[in-house]
Amino acid sequence: MESIDVNKAKARDAMPTKEREIYRSENGDRWLLCREDNQVFVLHRANEPSGGKLTHIELGDFLRKGNAGPEHQVLLRLIGSLVDHE
Repeated sequence: MESIDVNKAKARDAMPTKEREIYRSENGDRWLLCREDNQVFVLHRANEPSGGKLTHIELGDFLRKGNAGPEHQVLLRLIGSLVDHE
């Protein structure tokens, strides 16, 4: 897991990045599935009251954490939906 400097993150926002929000918690934390070039990762955006910190999480690391949190369960359902269609 890598914390991202907010100023660097703003610079990265100018780069062509695709994002899809996968979960938003009741306290305002957000998890986004992101693609930048050939890299896919999860970006955790903490809510503003807790500092709004951005954390870049490699997809494999995020999935290895298990499916304890609702953000994990949503991503696993999204991945599973890719094979549900015949």
